[in-house]
Amino acid sequence: MKSLFIAALALLTSSLAGCATTSYSSASNTEARPETLYEARLVDASSGTALSVEALAQRLAHTDVVVLGEYHGHQAAHLLQSQIQAALYHQRPLQVLTMEQFNLDSQTAVDAYMDGATGETEFIEDSNAWHNYRASYRPLVEFARHHGLPVTAANAPAAIVRCVGRTGPGYLSKLPIEDRAQLPDSPFMDTPAYREKFNAAISSSHGATDDAMTERMNNTYQAQLLRDNTMASRILSAREAHPGAQIIHTTGTFHSEEHLGTVALLEQRAPDVSVAVVSPVVWPTDTNKMPLQENRNKGDFLYFIQPLPQEFLDEDRKHKAMSTRFRHSAENTCQGDSP
Repeated sequence: MKSLFIAALALLTSSLAGCATTSYSSASNTEARPETLYEARLVDASSGTALSVEALAQRLAHTDVVVLGEYHGHQAAHLLQSQIQAALYHQRPLQVLTMEQFNLDSQTAVDAYMDGATGETEFIEDSNAWHNYRASYRPLVEFARHHGLPVTAANAPAAIVRCVGRTGPGYLSKLPIEDRAQLPDSPFMDTPAYREKFNAAISSSHGATDDAMTERMNNTYQAQLLRDNTMASRILSAREAHPGAQIIHTTGTFHSEEHLGTVALLEQRAPDVSVAVVSPVVWPTDTNKMPLQENRNKGDFLYFIQPLPQEFLDEDRKHKAMSTRFRHSAENTCQGDSP
């Protein structure tokens, strides 16, 4: 049961870890529910005003950091991200792409590909790219590559995140100096609202927990904070390395919606940096009314999309799949583990 809880918790945090038909299409049909999984209805969250991608880019032209939240693997999210990236470039060509989807210890592999030293498959292997890279993130990276724009691997190293989640924040003290130096100062900075949101997400999935499970959840939350603090720090490093550039940051929506997670920590670390959050919202299939009012706080701008199909209906198959997905993580060791 405990192993299943760990697998379920890992799956949840990995997901926390989580379009218009043409780049500059009219927003006149924004009130209609999306008909396909590629479509999104883009609006200003405060007013509910329908926006085209081009209109959004014009509004964001002078924003320092534009955070594009996503549900990982959702076709509409990834198509819209690519369209917004291009539209913002036309407004402000000095641009840097920072990505949750690559860990900072893969930066050398990212740079090699951007410099033309490796081919795409080599890049995917060398950077440990996500399994859906070609379908979801290739357009973003290729746009940056063809326009000579920098790409920053923004996430914390996966092995370090995993071991913090397993043993707690004290794990960082066991790291070699050069590994610890890659990580941000104050790597576990927090905000009360984010902790409350995380606890609510965990509680809704697992209900009551014993002391051991509470400790695991706390460690998992510290691992989440390490990701968020690292991404915030990497965004600021990219701004320092490329003065005047606009940062386009792609991330799972749990890291950014409601200006929490990475965004809250970015605002704490650099209060003078302007940040805009574009967040996805699922438009349920059983209503024709856009669910705007209850989701206004999720971002400065929202895009409404169809729900993805449910993965499992059979609970036994779901549990087996979860255990299989994360078995390899349990087999990896951390410094200080007992032999």
